[in-house]
Amino acid sequence: MARNSAVNTAVQEQFGAAAPAYATSTVHASGPDLPALVAAAALTGRERVLDLGTGAGHTAIALAPHAASVAAVDLTPAMLAVAAGLAAGRGLTNVTFHEADASALPFPDASFDVMACRYAAHHFAEPALALREAARVLVPGGRFVLVDCVAPEDPALDTFLQVFEFLRDASHVRDCRASEWLRLFAGAGFEAEVLGRSVISLDGADWVQRMNTPAEKVAMIRRLFAEATPSQRAAFELREEPWGFSQASALLRARRR
Repeated sequence: MARNSAVNTAVQEQFGAAAPAYATSTVHASGPDLPALVAAAALTGRERVLDLGTGAGHTAIALAPHAASVAAVDLTPAMLAVAAGLAAGRGLTNVTFHEADASALPFPDASFDVMACRYAAHHFAEPALALREAARVLVPGGRFVLVDCVAPEDPALDTFLQVFEFLRDASHVRDCRASEWLRLFAGAGFEAEVLGRSVISLDGADWVQRMNTPAEKVAMIRRLFAEATPSQRAAFELREEPWGFSQASALLRARRR
């Protein structure tokens, strides 16, 4: 529990300050993975949907026109305020917002038909526990669609990624490998598959500015990139001027047994 508390506090501190930037972030507001996630959810208009780690609400807002109702959950009150404002601006009346931890959801068993989680799971202190909680609140046969950054399967490249992710954002826990997600879903009582993968090209200056990364840590990231091995440079498509890199993400869909 202490680990969850420490991670949750870091998430709230980091994202409380960054909330306005996430409202307009191109990656989060209009990335090509968003319509892909909506399609994978296969909504018919009758489903009760839960958006886990809603952030600025972009996923909940995209799902709402296709669902009966959407409950959007996040740890950070400032993020929920931004999300509620965006939803109100779109005239959506079937979305509700809830401050909650992914590993302790304030909903009864079998409350939802579909769950979504987009670019939030790498902040979960205990993803296995969060998935067990997801299984609890989903109906049998319910769907879970997840989009997140994924680490390379190669252990050395995996480590390199986690280092610069943590330097940029102290609330970062781990970008899981796609194979790890499949094992985690299976362990929580789901049948899961990887539906697709994509690569996001990130501008380094914008990436660190969005999280208000301190200048000394930005310098450490730049140094890490400058001293990268050829394999690291190729794996992440490291660029110098303007500096940046490419990050892999995956779309997974799982069915609760």
